[in-house]
Amino acid sequence: MVAGSMDPIVRKVYDIYGQVIEARQPVRDPEGMIRALREEFKLVVKPYVVYLTISAFINNRPVLYEGPPGTGKTEIGEAILYLWSGRKPFILPCSENYDEYRVIGDFHPAIAMSKGFNEESFIPRPLLAGLIMETGVLIDEIRRSSEEFQNLLLDIIDKRRIIIPELKRVYRQNGSGFQVVFTSNPYDIAQGELSDAFLRRVVRIEFQYPSMEEEYEIVELKLGGLSSRLSDTVIFKALEAVRKLRSKAVYKPGISDTVAWLTLTALLSNIKGKSKASEEELREAGRAVLYKNPEDEELVNEILG
Repeated sequence: MVAGSMDPIVRKVYDIYGQVIEARQPVRDPEGMIRALREEFKLVVKPYVVYLTISAFINNRPVLYEGPPGTGKTEIGEAILYLWSGRKPFILPCSENYDEYRVIGDFHPAIAMSKGFNEESFIPRPLLAGLIMETGVLIDEIRRSSEEFQNLLLDIIDKRRIIIPELKRVYRQNGSGFQVVFTSNPYDIAQGELSDAFLRRVVRIEFQYPSMEEEYEIVELKLGGLSSRLSDTVIFKALEAVRKLRSKAVYKPGISDTVAWLTLTALLSNIKGKSKASEEELREAGRAVLYKNPEDEELVNEILG
């Protein structure tokens, strides 16, 4: 379907979302995608993640990225969906009260009261928009959603269609741009379980924290020119500290925390007029970035020295 279609819902989707969804040239070959992820998005992604994700997309199967928080699931999923479809994906952060009205569409109360439950009063939401516009959708932390919401997704996952009973309309996937990535942290005991029916329909890809060498590479990419203010001694001291916290702390710092810590360290040295950051700036920045949970403060102080 295109923006000029006679279907009023399709026109409405493009009117609402068409101007805010950024577009680019799609990249669908694995090696090209790995290069683009590194060069354009500053992401170091294991090749098997890219190859498995592309294979799943070709087979029209959604992907489930599972792993502890801070391993890059959401950032990588968003970037891969963007490269695959050539459009910025929709991001849906899950909660227990998610239902079809929040992700497929709803009716404007005032307009529906005066003109009825029809196309004019219908407001399309991101999941429907993604299917119509042939762009990806990332559903973040799927375990936080209700079982009813997960069941709602099964027909969309299987049949690649969305039914709107009130309008007596069915919208179907027309190309391969519409793909879905779920993220999940299976170690969070406060979240719910995923049903067997749901798990049978997804390709599960496990995420772990990067090795020290991989995280060093990520820091170099993310910091760019700022990394010249950090000696290898300072960087590896931070990486070792992060690893200890991941094994012992309540709040386990992710890759973004490492990047934020070392960015702040480099900036502190800059405003102090130093050419290189010392362990003093590393400790100051570390206390600012790593104090996330009161229970961890003693441990953080011990590790930072």
